[in-house]
Amino acid sequence: MGKIFCLMGKSSSGKDTIFKEINDDKELNLKPVVSYTTRPMRIGETQGVEYFFISKEDLDKFEKENKVIEKRVYNTIHGDWYYCTINDGQIDLNKYNYLFITTLESYGEIKDYYGEDKVYPFYIDIDDGIRLERALSRERKESNPNYDELCRRFLADNKDFSVDNLNRLNINKFYINEELEICINEIKKDILNLI
Repeated sequence: MGKIFCLMGKSSSGKDTIFKEINDDKELNLKPVVSYTTRPMRIGETQGVEYFFISKEDLDKFEKENKVIEKRVYNTIHGDWYYCTINDGQIDLNKYNYLFITTLESYGEIKDYYGEDKVYPFYIDIDDGIRLERALSRERKESNPNYDELCRRFLADNKDFSVDNLNRLNINKFYINEELEICINEIKKDILNLI
């Protein structure tokens, strides 16, 4: 029976970089799960790679078809942005093991949906100062930098990933991303032990 490995962490903790490295590792042979969002695509993103970018109407249709595994909404200065996991045939636990980036909240819902014995958390952590520098650097590259949203995300992450919330979901192992290669190797080792 396959397993689902959920990478999670605060914004700019290195999740995307770690995801790409682990996803490309042939020894692990994990299949990526691509989430859905109604937020606008950022520079450098590709439809179906980072996310499936959909409209709110598309999301409403998935909900009517009972295909939404988990959903969350962020109230941004540009309106509500939805992120979700859709039962769209990407996951077949009889055949493969999977990897995807998720939030703490959605990890809990995915674990409830598929079962605790099939879903495993990998929480990426890093010093908040480094994280803020990374977020600022990334935002500066946007054609219309949105520093208000950057600040909102940064502060919201500190609440979302509080020690109490991590404890509530029994997440007690942190993968510290101070040295990227060391962090990736530690995650790979633990995934290999689980599969």
